[in-house]
Amino acid sequence: MNSNHNQGKRESTGRTSHILNTSANLLGICFLVLTTIKKMKLTEGSLIDECAALAIFIFMASCIISFIAMKRGDLREVKRLENIADMIFLTGLFVLFLASLLLIFNLIE
Repeated sequence: MNSNHNQGKRESTGRTSHILNTSANLLGICFLVLTTIKKMKLTEGSLIDECAALAIFIFMASCIISFIAMKRGDLREVKRLENIADMIFLTGLFVLFLASLLLIFNLIE
């Protein structure tokens, strides 16, 4: 019984570490998008940099929640935190995608 509990926790922690790793990488990409906008001096880039800044906060929240989930011992709480981190991460992906689309269309014009 105890080995099943530990195995479930390992599986859950593995998922959490993937969320943390990917969120941290996308957090860096958001900073890259913001830096690109500033270096290119895009005056119309207000909506783009606001989306990128929002994505930074969203991915940071996902990183923090997934990190907290990794430190928890209760499997039910870990799974609940993983689901929250997943939803926040998915929201961040959508916002980053929107910022990228806005940047691309701004460069095409």
